[in-house]
Amino acid sequence: MPKALNVGMIGYGFMGRAHSNAYRKVNQFFKLEYQPVLKACAARKEDKIKAFAENWGYESYETDWRKLVERDDIDLIDIGSPNNTHKEIVLAAAEAGKMILCEKPLAMNVAEAEEMVAAVERAGVPNMVWFNYRRVPAITLAKQLVDEGRIGKPFHYRALYLQDWTIAADVPQGGQALWRLDASVAGSGVTGDLLAHSIDTAEWLNGPIRRVCARTETFVKERVHAETGKVEPVNIDDACMFLAEFANGSLGTFESTRYARGRKNFNTFELNGDRGSLYFDLEDPQYLQYFKYADPKTGQKTEAHLTGWQKIHVTNFEHPYMDHWWVPGCTIGYEHTFINALADFLKGLETGTPAQPDFRSGLRTQKVCDAVLQSAREGRWVEIE
Repeated sequence: MPKALNVGMIGYGFMGRAHSNAYRKVNQFFKLEYQPVLKACAARKEDKIKAFAENWGYESYETDWRKLVERDDIDLIDIGSPNNTHKEIVLAAAEAGKMILCEKPLAMNVAEAEEMVAAVERAGVPNMVWFNYRRVPAITLAKQLVDEGRIGKPFHYRALYLQDWTIAADVPQGGQALWRLDASVAGSGVTGDLLAHSIDTAEWLNGPIRRVCARTETFVKERVHAETGKVEPVNIDDACMFLAEFANGSLGTFESTRYARGRKNFNTFELNGDRGSLYFDLEDPQYLQYFKYADPKTGQKTEAHLTGWQKIHVTNFEHPYMDHWWVPGCTIGYEHTFINALADFLKGLETGTPAQPDFRSGLRTQKVCDAVLQSAREGRWVEIE
């Protein structure tokens, strides 16, 4: 019989739903030693959290997250609440000896993230950041191809993350639905919300970023605040573009915006090396495009009449995670990335080899995000530790 792992979920929004679905489904598709139990959830608004608990099958709910953390029947705290709450919850949960899973970005800034990392490492509690795109099978396959030497010496990395949902000037900032537009709650705009994903993926595939040079823009300077009803300055970045130098000598370009009309969740990357290239598009996630120029072992060039981009349909049992899902040719979706991530976390508990990215890895991404924002403020290149 699997060991029960009692989950305490904080937050009931988009991420609360995605995470709860993962807890409910993971043991149906992965053979694991641990089985999550939806023990309790927490949020300030009782009517909302009660309805959430009933819908997802949580045994109970709290209106104060502190009570959830203090409960003896909770093993794991999952933080799906706004960014400005992450640090306080993590410090309390670590002090209580709970396992902790946290949504990205890890913190509001590097100083907070360092305090959080110190807390979980001092307490010795298992931890992970929900950078779920690492668990898209095609992206995991990209990592496999890089590790197999199929790209060779890297030259260029390009990433785009484009959306369009904040273009209208009458969209308010703040409140339950639009806290991501309020700098006091979100910390930053597209840099922390979207580029954090791009940065985590880039460093996972191509190694650490050494320095950055960035430009940000806020197109709508003032918005009505949903809670105060007053017109207030907008202090988050609506758009960000930055250049990057990687420690391996390759160059990177990153762009993110919420003002790309027609783009809903357009998240792409391309990696070019001397032996091959990779390209991925999250809006077509079952495919990874691969260009093979030379054999990774012999260095022999591909015959000229056979060169060209290969579009790999990542659904075979040989592909990452796919032996847990359907038959070849049948795709999986966004929600499955969270299930895959949770399965890796639970497997890490079994084996003693912690799943990545943990909080220290999340701190690394936070350092790059903070350097990007500093560069944009100061108009210069910024080095990263």
